[in-house]
Amino acid sequence: MIYLDNAATTRVAPEVFEAMSPFLQDEYGNPSSVYALAGRSAAALDTARATVAEYLGAEPDEIVFTGSGSEADNLAIKGTMRKREGGHLITSAIEHHAVLHTCRYLQEEGYELTVVGVDEHGLVDPEEVRSAIREDTRLVSIMHSNNEVGTIQPIEEIAAIARERGIKMHTDAVQSLGKVPLKVAELGVDMLAVSAHKIHGPKGVGALYIRRGFRPEPIIHGGGQERRMRAGTENVAGIVGFARAIKLATEHGHEATERMRALRDRLIADVMESIPETLLSGHPTNRLPNLASFLFRYIEGEGILLSLDMKDIAGSSGSACTSGSLDPSHVLLAMGYPHEIAHGSLRLSLSRYTTEEEIDAVLEALPPIIQRLRDMSPLYQRK
Repeated sequence: MIYLDNAATTRVAPEVFEAMSPFLQDEYGNPSSVYALAGRSAAALDTARATVAEYLGAEPDEIVFTGSGSEADNLAIKGTMRKREGGHLITSAIEHHAVLHTCRYLQEEGYELTVVGVDEHGLVDPEEVRSAIREDTRLVSIMHSNNEVGTIQPIEEIAAIARERGIKMHTDAVQSLGKVPLKVAELGVDMLAVSAHKIHGPKGVGALYIRRGFRPEPIIHGGGQERRMRAGTENVAGIVGFARAIKLATEHGHEATERMRALRDRLIADVMESIPETLLSGHPTNRLPNLASFLFRYIEGEGILLSLDMKDIAGSSGSACTSGSLDPSHVLLAMGYPHEIAHGSLRLSLSRYTTEEEIDAVLEALPPIIQRLRDMSPLYQRK
């Protein structure tokens, strides 16, 4: 299979699997216990925490491991707002549902919510965030990069605005991890969520950076793990795998990013040239280096995906969390696209394993697929 849905998840790197294996078999101790077997698990946990912290430019005690990026987002948002009753929070219309649905849930609990819009490229205007701030605003949560169209947000500017008013700033950086620089001091954020399975690590492991001196309310209660911030026995094997994936991202670094960017640019240029009445969604330049997102007029994304799958090519029509929904992407609608155009979306996302030959195969397969689907479309017949 030609796998171009790396924004949904990635294959586990062989080095990551190798690093995890001992902690699934021989080194199975509970890191909270006191004997030597447990001590080795605890030491591995400490080393992994230091690795993630170093990558983000943080301190080890500022990293809390979670079960996913979604849980990390929930901890940041619910944990901040529930420190006291009432208050106001700000997010954007294009957030991942892990953020957007969490904010809506808090709104149902009685918290006040403002959802700021975006421009046609999916970009949040920092001044709109400034205008939305109220006396009772306690949190701003804006994603670092969008998972559907790849647009990178001006987080440094937004965080500076929040900091001026003494407001906590959270960013969902799950898609950005391993692809663009993420240093928390430069970003100026108080909390930052990441996930392992987007960078060739295992599923079921995430992390939340929490700036030292701030302590959200826990959302999972039980034991005292993760400095009483996240109860539950740690997934040591997964966390070790996360740290190894971070190390690999560091080692491959600039070279892998530039290679993905070159393949992405070629993919975009050839699709836009060979398939008429096609739109590129997202910012034309300020976007993730591995993500290309298109809108094909007169057809629906589901038909494109099924046709690609018949040729052993995996893509997406948006977020994996909304696959199966008949509604068009909330991201594309927020960017101003009408329903009939938003339905024709295709997201192709690369990894460091993507090859030139795979891009060649996609570029050969896609134009006839689009033409065949258009030939069957009543919308295309009436154009």
